[in-house]
Amino acid sequence: MKEGLLIIISGPSGVGKDTVFKELNKRLPDLRKSISVTTRPMREGEINGRDYIFVERKRFEQMIAENRFLEWASVHANYYGTPADEVMRLRGEGRDVVLVIDVQGAEKVAGAVSDALTIFLVPPSRAELVRRLTERGTENRQAIERRLIEADREIAVSSAYDYIIVNDVMDKTVSELAEIIQNESRRRKRDDEEC
Repeated sequence: MKEGLLIIISGPSGVGKDTVFKELNKRLPDLRKSISVTTRPMREGEINGRDYIFVERKRFEQMIAENRFLEWASVHANYYGTPADEVMRLRGEGRDVVLVIDVQGAEKVAGAVSDALTIFLVPPSRAELVRRLTERGTENRQAIERRLIEADREIAVSSAYDYIIVNDVMDKTVSELAEIIQNESRRRKRDDEEC
């Protein structure tokens, strides 16, 4: 059985990574999303184990000590991490696994997993990113400013990704993403057959 793809979808906070994945998963229902572990507070409407695995800071640090993460980072004063065992198990079963993670995490995973497919989502403009962050209503003005400064840094390194997609019209974004994943899957299958 061929190993599944490891697909990283990354981009600045507020670009719509989770929303894009939800729509993508409707088109490609066999994709499996790795559920990140975090110490940040749960937002309204989120469900533990579906959106994130929410843990206390002490528990997260214990998981770091036990080397249980494929990657982890401190972002906006909270920890986020990708549990290694689940990702490797799913890939070993031939399933394509999607990591919806920040730029720090994407860089670590891409450095550790040579065949990771990296996709960066960018907003159509900085003004649109400001609007999305503000309308989300989850952060105060100071937090939004910190996220915008970080977004500028993250967008500056986007050229290191395999693909960059402008997230302007959801249907178009999801179509582009689905096409990239399907093409990569076919290409890797051909490469495996030729070996």
